[in-house]
Amino acid sequence: MTGGLIGAVDIGGTKIAVGVVHPDGILLSSEQAPTLPEQGFESAMQRIADMLKHCADGRPLVGVGVGCTGPVDPLLGVMGNMELLPGWEGSNLSLYLEKLTGLLTVLENDADAAALAEAAWGAGRGAERFIYVTLSTGIGVGLVFDGRLYRGVGGAHPEIGPHVIQADGPLCPCGVRGCWESLASGTALAALLPPLSAEQICQQAEAGDSQALAAVGQVARFMGIGLANLINLYTPDVIALGGGLMKSRPLFWPAIQQTIRQQCRLVPYEQTRLLPAKLGGQVGLAGAAAAWLNRQQPPVEDDELLYP
Repeated sequence: MTGGLIGAVDIGGTKIAVGVVHPDGILLSSEQAPTLPEQGFESAMQRIADMLKHCADGRPLVGVGVGCTGPVDPLLGVMGNMELLPGWEGSNLSLYLEKLTGLLTVLENDADAAALAEAAWGAGRGAERFIYVTLSTGIGVGLVFDGRLYRGVGGAHPEIGPHVIQADGPLCPCGVRGCWESLASGTALAALLPPLSAEQICQQAEAGDSQALAAVGQVARFMGIGLANLINLYTPDVIALGGGLMKSRPLFWPAIQQTIRQQCRLVPYEQTRLLPAKLGGQVGLAGAAAAWLNRQQPPVEDDELLYP
């Protein structure tokens, strides 16, 4: 059954959001709490189960979708190597929540989950080739082609944030120098004008501060380089940009568009629509619900295994 209400869970390094989502993508109720990863995996799962019960308020749920930061094995429901969630690695989240709730539970990388939500109900609706990019503390990317989430070998989430765009650039915690995330994220922006946060730098840029404007311009150019690479590689119908930095989208948009025009000479880049994401702060929970719905699709044929 896929037509009933869906329990949705969005797990980040600092907070966990839980809600109930209508199969049309409408968030009906939600609440959130600190992640408190130091209290352990089992403690967090019990809090999630309790929050789901409270949000459901007696309404039956058909299943639970979970979007989680960091690497996960979506097919087995197992947590990968979590820098933000130490000690959780190897835990089978899907099975554990199923035992607590009695509901089929699916796990997805949060960027992939958000991409599914934006493809179903947001900026990517109707697009055959859709890419969602979140530009925030880090950079996350999800790809939905022909209505299916693109996965790598073994169901892996392709990590596009770490692709290198400046080989002698700054060293990123991912272990790579000059990756996209190290140059175009909120963390990268904050590193240019310490001790200001990325949000404060954007506020100062909006007020006309020359140093802040220069920092934003540098990061916007690197954003554009990464997006140009995506367009050259995939020539998608739509790329939607979300995340905290896009709250100040007018600061970044002109430089992004100019860089794309300069670097996409061999593909019809003008046919790729660059759009702001539509779901805003609800994308995490909507994504979790979309992940659950996506897993209920019928299995693909052998010649379609590129998108399992």
